[in-house]
Amino acid sequence: MKIALFSDIHANLPAFEAFLADLDSRKIDAVYCLGDMIGYNIWPNEVIAEIRKRGIGTLAGNHDQKTKGYAYELVTTDNRAYLNTLPAHIKLEYQLNHDHLNIVLAHGSTRSINEYVLEDTDENYMSEMMAEAKADVLCVGHSHLPYHRVIGTKHVINIGSVGKPKDGNPQGCYVVINIGDSGEIQPEFIRFEYDIEKAAEAIENSDLPDELADRLRKAY
Repeated sequence: MKIALFSDIHANLPAFEAFLADLDSRKIDAVYCLGDMIGYNIWPNEVIAEIRKRGIGTLAGNHDQKTKGYAYELVTTDNRAYLNTLPAHIKLEYQLNHDHLNIVLAHGSTRSINEYVLEDTDENYMSEMMAEAKADVLCVGHSHLPYHRVIGTKHVINIGSVGKPKDGNPQGCYVVINIGDSGEIQPEFIRFEYDIEKAAEAIENSDLPDELADRLRKAY
């Protein structure tokens, strides 16, 4: 079983189109979006339209809930109504060889859409949160900093950002999780090239701050 997870597109259509091309070249069984389709660039409606067209299960990100400011006011009324119906979490429950595997998807954390679950977040805190959510595997976005962390028998995976990386690598990022017959988890972090200049110049030619273009080029 292969599950593709992506997040934090932030209205970056060149990155999103490159991600989809890479995704479509692979044999994937299921695809989920962990939110933040909009904000920081000029193509929120194009991104939302393609996600809806493909019927991709999607969470609400913190930016998806914002309405004020140039990048958010670009969203059409119909797309805003769609964003307002998105869930906070998705739980995938598998029965594998008479055992259960629960994968929980959240944007920030299971406790808050705005919470950062980082690679060095306190281990006891993480264990408590995952027990509370009944999660064997917790997959999150929000920080734009990809990692895979193992805590005992549990896994925490940050899937990085398709359209606004912050880890010093300007390539887009998403994750494919391979699930074995007995519930083994093997995440693969996939980086892909896209037309960064097209996305950066769109920012510079809009009402958005030019600094956002620099952030795309340098991934911070």
